Amino acid sequence: VRFAGDMSPVSEPNAEWMKLPQAERAVTFQAQSLWRRAAIVFAGPATNFLFAIIVLAGFAAAYGQSVTPTKIDVVVPGSPAAKAGLIQGDRILSINGRRVDTFNDVTAIVQDRPNAALSVEYQRGTHILRVTVLSGEHLERDRFGNEYRLGRIGVGVNSVKQVPVGLFEAPIVATKQTLSIVDRMIGGIVQIVTGRRPVTELGGPLKIAQISGQVATMGWQSFVQFLALISINLGFINLLPVPMLDGGHLAFYGLEAIRRKPASARLMEIAFQSGMLLVLGLMAFVTVNDLTTLGVWSRLTSLFG
Repeated sequence: VRFAGDMSPVSEPNAEWMKLPQAERAVTFQAQSLWRRAAIVFAGPATNFLFAIIVLAGFAAAYGQSVTPTKIDVVVPGSPAAKAGLIQGDRILSINGRRVDTFNDVTAIVQDRPNAALSVEYQRGTHILRVTVLSGEHLERDRFGNEYRLGRIGVGVNSVKQVPVGLFEAPIVATKQTLSIVDRMIGGIVQIVTGRRPVTELGGPLKIAQISGQVATMGWQSFVQFLALISINLGFINLLPVPMLDGGHLAFYGLEAIRRKPASARLMEIAFQSGMLLVLGLMAFVTVNDLTTLGVWSRLTSLFG
């Protein structure tokens, strides 16, 4: 049990808690051991990830997974790959130190890094070579008018290899896909923080609602996959070590485990007030971004201009 409005870890018993009978007090959240409190807080984000894994496992079992080899079949003349010296028959082994097992892995890494220097390790015959490829940028627009900045190096394959996935293997495949999505999220945040991607790419509830409606028109499969992606986003965001989020609670529990005692009430008060301001500020910022993307400001300008 957690009292309504109690958004911070409890370091000292409060008056309301002390008024409870001993039997009831023993089963409240505040009375639990450190590890139980941490497990309770972690259960929320874990459920988000579990839902996504179940959905992705279902799709993997139903449709299989792509295991297209990383051997290059096509190199576009004049492309970044061609300029770097990659040729047909080369097999890409890693990009920026990250091992790639399928061509989907290559695509995911490159697409997330437009206009970036990529360290590509590849095999040519019996030789292992390394080269730096300066990725290009491709502006892609979907049928709804949404624009995406994607990285391109100009390599491709002639055919996609799809293999069936068994029921017992499906959760493993889904877990790997979930971890890959989280990895891409972390990379996107790093790119925004370092200025390699504009902050205007951040979206909030309005943008999510808009894209949800668009995805729903593409069929139930696309919509369910989108729900899995949103669930992963929620789980990931909630685990960020920001006070007011589950990750903030877990950070305090980690500090408590190290110090062998809870953080002071004053420290938690300052941290959670700061966290509240940060969360509210981010919500306001992404809402402004959403309104800009939806063209609300331009419409108001034309209305009153």
